[in-house]
Amino acid sequence: MTSIAKPPVRHPSSRTNGLGLTIRDYEGAMSTLCAGCGHDSVTAAIVQAGWELDLEPHRVGKMSGIGCSSKTTAYFMKQSHGFNSVHGRMPSVTSGAAAANRALTYIGVSGDGDSLSIGLGQLSHAIRRNVNMLYMLENNGVYGLTKGQFSASADIGSMSKKGEANEQSPIDPVLLALTLGATFVARSFSGDKKQLVPIIKAGLSHKGFAIIDVISPCVSFNDHEGSTKSYAFTREHEVEAVHADFVPLQREITVAETDEEVRTVVMHDGASVRLRATAGDYDPTNRESAYSHVRACQARGEIATGLLFVDENGKEMHDYLRTPASPLVDVPYEKLCPGSSALDKLMERFR
Repeated sequence: MTSIAKPPVRHPSSRTNGLGLTIRDYEGAMSTLCAGCGHDSVTAAIVQAGWELDLEPHRVGKMSGIGCSSKTTAYFMKQSHGFNSVHGRMPSVTSGAAAANRALTYIGVSGDGDSLSIGLGQLSHAIRRNVNMLYMLENNGVYGLTKGQFSASADIGSMSKKGEANEQSPIDPVLLALTLGATFVARSFSGDKKQLVPIIKAGLSHKGFAIIDVISPCVSFNDHEGSTKSYAFTREHEVEAVHADFVPLQREITVAETDEEVRTVVMHDGASVRLRATAGDYDPTNRESAYSHVRACQARGEIATGLLFVDENGKEMHDYLRTPASPLVDVPYEKLCPGSSALDKLMERFR
């Protein structure tokens, strides 16, 4: 099914950001996903974050692979650049695009099937290279586009819509990212826009690879009783690491102090979530404690959410490659291809 363009209607009283753009200017085509799909809520959060950060849509590169999740890029920032790659290859295509034009802001959208099965090696090396991009992993535990088979992120014991239980151990993208040295690791829930928007803003502002694992229920194949990726299960088992907020200009991010171990939070849709606070000494800059926290939550049957780890001093891909400050797309052809004599001199260095 092809996407349908939204009518360019702009209400005269609509609020504008620093660029004079309304939030409608950050939207894309009308979604063709199932009604209630968590991916559409992720799209709304990306739209909100881009508008609040004053991102120039024409300076954004939207990258995706294959699957329901990879249709998301059609639904935001219609005036931006975009590339829909083959299954699992979005990270390497984004690496190449970022190498050629470092001036763009890259947003990669993928799913658990696209990222953790055929694309697992691609994801691993994008983390290793610390490609300067935001990687949104819309995680629903199934292959929704091909009728609900378990994906590599399905939890042991999670029930399929047909009543079958998954018996294989899942790949946790958060633990994977922490292990491979990712410099920004977060997890959120598609139904918690209040938490998700500031995390996306922080990820977009991070220098390096920022991965956000978003539990995004599939209403057609994985939102039933017994599923561990459903709306009900996630709301009942979510544990927020720290209250997340994003303040631009690198100002300090503060957390409201409270003595309550369990807080009841009313969501934007009226539902309530009970969140257990972590220890007061939780440090999102400590990779080992972040890993231990996620594992401890798993052992209790809980889902760790929030900004779990960040390293603001890591080198990104261009630092390692020592590329010029000017994007390669702006470098004159004569410098990019100086001729055979320059190649001969270069080869002499390796003899």
